[in-house]
Amino acid sequence: MSALVQVTGVRKSYGAHEVLAGIDLTVEKGNVLCIIGPSGSGKSTLLRCLNHLEKIDAGRIEVCGELIGYERHHGHLREMREKDVARQRRKVGMVFQNFNLFAHRTVLENVVEAPVRVKGEPRDEVTARAVELLDRVGLGHRQHAYPSQLSGGQQQRVAIARALAMRPELMLFDEPTSALDPELVSEVLAVMKDLAVSGMTMVVVTHEIGFAREVADELVFMDGGVIVESGPPAEVIANPTHARTQEFLGRVL
Repeated sequence: MSALVQVTGVRKSYGAHEVLAGIDLTVEKGNVLCIIGPSGSGKSTLLRCLNHLEKIDAGRIEVCGELIGYERHHGHLREMREKDVARQRRKVGMVFQNFNLFAHRTVLENVVEAPVRVKGEPRDEVTARAVELLDRVGLGHRQHAYPSQLSGGQQQRVAIARALAMRPELMLFDEPTSALDPELVSEVLAVMKDLAVSGMTMVVVTHEIGFAREVADELVFMDGGVIVESGPPAEVIANPTHARTQEFLGRVL
């Protein structure tokens, strides 16, 4: 396997508060990495750094062998222009806690919009792909509905289809079920499991420990801006070696 994501020595501060204090991690192509930890541990910030929605203060992030957000210039790194960062983001799909769908557009239009507008792909081709993706997430029959006519779980599945429509190399999920009613969580997790089985490389910030145990190739526990413990999910969950990990899992399991 080859590393699709390589994070080396990443630091990020907001004022005097260091949110990421030297993060190193690798995600192999086709693997799923799940990140767990308490609120404020830096999980979501790390995820947002992976596609330069947050700028890092030190270290480096590479996706598909390409340095993210920065370029080498006369032996130094300088931040890329926004249009070049936007080009890099096309390789990375991101699904947030909130669905962020266009309320005035149908489900199908929400999925079609970005590949046509951002990548300039032919609308007919994108529409055919969007219909297939909506079928894949179980919403082919709702393609002409508007977001307000869907449940939260259905809206989140549309958001996943929308991200996949850009044909990303990597999918990032930031607690995608945390805003959902409990009975709607399983339908979103089922779509994510299907993605994992299909070989999509994924980094998932989640509080769904059962999902992490079943789907992840590696589980990372973060606290205080550092990776406290990592390893195979079954091992970390059943036999955590660090006292902080033991305490956290004791509260959530």
